[in-house]
Amino acid sequence: VEQKDPDVLLFQADSLEFMEYLIDYYPDGVFDMIFADPPYFLSNGGITCQSGQMVSVNKGDWDASRGVLDNHHFNLTWLRYCQQLLKPNGTIWVSGTQHIIHSIGFAMQTLEYKLLNDITWEKPAPPPNLSCRYFTHATETIIWAAKNEKTKHFFDYKLMKQINKNRQMKSIWQIGAPSDSEKKFGKHPTQKPIGLLNRIILASTKPGDLIFDPFSGSSTTGVSAIRLGRKFIGCEIDEIFAKLSKKRLENAIETLTTGLFDGLDN
Repeated sequence: VEQKDPDVLLFQADSLEFMEYLIDYYPDGVFDMIFADPPYFLSNGGITCQSGQMVSVNKGDWDASRGVLDNHHFNLTWLRYCQQLLKPNGTIWVSGTQHIIHSIGFAMQTLEYKLLNDITWEKPAPPPNLSCRYFTHATETIIWAAKNEKTKHFFDYKLMKQINKNRQMKSIWQIGAPSDSEKKFGKHPTQKPIGLLNRIILASTKPGDLIFDPFSGSSTTGVSAIRLGRKFIGCEIDEIFAKLSKKRLENAIETLTTGLFDGLDN
């Protein structure tokens, strides 16, 4: 799926196959930054609470667990490809819950990424825990890492301090769930809020940088990149979500002159 803007490209494809294709053309890397929201392998028949009702956590076959070893092998594979596709000074952000983030971190250490930060994203109004046997799950972890130890990563320290009322920004971020306006073209079960991606992109990229999302979903990464003057390439295997992404990206391009920093501090 190609957008009208040549700086914005979305492909409906398997992410591993797509990255293998790109590596053949760009063996030394091409992306300034990657944001990845990979499968959390949570679709195991469990339940959660949504709008006050009990609903299944199953999101689709793409989110079904393949077993601990196969899940970890998958993470190693796509992270290896991402590492090859990053420019020498490029960085990657990966989000996840307890179900997947430890595999992600270990895979990054195995591949000799340089770990920069682990961000705790606190959700102000998480769904309640229906079983009453655990603490309510209210956070996700986002690992920020550089391509390797030689990487001289970019960090807009001054802007992050300015956003944080002239104080150093900590690694705990309280940002709300996607608003209704962010879902006006349709819903994705793991959609990230625009405020989260705005902060990530502003912190670690410069205007004109090229950003990649191998698991685009509803393409919040792309929408944020467009608003903030960055270039974007996304990959999404599901046809329904690829069409949803296309609508959101086209809308972001059409309304580029308004809402530049919508949700930045939310």
